[in-house]
Amino acid sequence: MQTILSHISQEIGEGIASYRSIPGGDISSAYQLQTETKKYFLKVNTNPFALAMFHAEQKGLQTIEKTKTIAIPHVYVVGSLEGKSFLLMDFVEAKRPDANDFRQFGTQLAQLHRCTQKDFGFLSDNFIGSLPQSNRLHPDWAEFYWHERISPQLKLAYDHQLLHKKEIPSLENALPVFREIFGVVKPSLLHGDLWAGNYLISTDGTPYLIDPAAYYGHSLVDIAMSKLFGSFGQSFYDAYHEINPKSENYSQQIELYQLYYLLVHLNLFGSGYYSSVSSVLRKYFT
Repeated sequence: MQTILSHISQEIGEGIASYRSIPGGDISSAYQLQTETKKYFLKVNTNPFALAMFHAEQKGLQTIEKTKTIAIPHVYVVGSLEGKSFLLMDFVEAKRPDANDFRQFGTQLAQLHRCTQKDFGFLSDNFIGSLPQSNRLHPDWAEFYWHERISPQLKLAYDHQLLHKKEIPSLENALPVFREIFGVVKPSLLHGDLWAGNYLISTDGTPYLIDPAAYYGHSLVDIAMSKLFGSFGQSFYDAYHEINPKSENYSQQIELYQLYYLLVHLNLFGSGYYSSVSSVLRKYFT
């Protein structure tokens, strides 16, 4: 750890006065670093894929940062030393959000989702949790969602005997369902993994996004994830939909986008998520 701290000190041009371990996520160890002028947040991971994961996180955060729509912790250093990969960013002093904070958050996320490009996907692949996430560009949203999101997770679940072959829809079954329910979709810049652990409200009320799995997709993907394990405050959704109104097939779209995250959880954490995945598959593809 001392080697990493010395390297960081050189990179930021300041001495590290102190550091301490803090809660920071399921995948990496987290630390708060204190210099004479400010606090930093440091993530450290010894997994072989960690450096690629941190570089992908940096790209996602920087892409969101450039939109000037919603705050992110600025990234200062990404590197690897002595078998440990690390990422250094701003430390955000957080508070418990109130209705006004959620309203501002909803408004700013809607503004982020107004950022667009020609195709669906991203400039590079990244990760969803610790699983690789392919972001090859597609002009068609239904095809992107099948080939880059649902199909790889179905294959992974089948390979690990978490799903039976008869439960897995084919391309020919899935695409017509997706096209009918999704309709015409415009690419939006997404956080990509927007659950309650991946945002912060700072003590001055500023919403921050953290740990993105960014790409350009349907804006409701972020909304679907936010609703999967509980939900954000109602003022968040009210403010969001004032800018991006609900679609005609809103509820069905939410369920189909939650399917991706349920499959991810099935593949990461096992059969406890089987019934939820199976329920969605039976509803839409049998």
